[in-house]
Amino acid sequence: MSKYPPTSSVKFFCTEAGNEPVREWLTDLPRDDRKAVGTDIKTVQFGWPIGMPVVRKMEPDLWEVRVDLKERIARVLFTVEASSMVLLHGFIKKSEKTPASDLETARQRKAALKRNK
Repeated sequence: MSKYPPTSSVKFFCTEAGNEPVREWLTDLPRDDRKAVGTDIKTVQFGWPIGMPVVRKMEPDLWEVRVDLKERIARVLFTVEASSMVLLHGFIKKSEKTPASDLETARQRKAALKRNK
């Protein structure tokens, strides 16, 4: 654990039904993959703002945590609200380009977050 306080807190996006899609996705990952994703999220939490290769800006107010797993690649899309990193969507990447459907999911959740402020 770092002797310095985190620069941001981490929150999971919560649907109106009370589900936390990123937490559920993480729970379904194998233990080693879950640990790798958690380590990179913690790196962002303690080092925000941070850039490549750990974080890439996708568009205004939307970033991705880039996680290299043993035989695949994971991404966690997030936004920043005040001093909190809000995890919007997590997925396993299967191609070079981020799928439009995954970006759209994150956009919709980000919009819901802003509506429910």
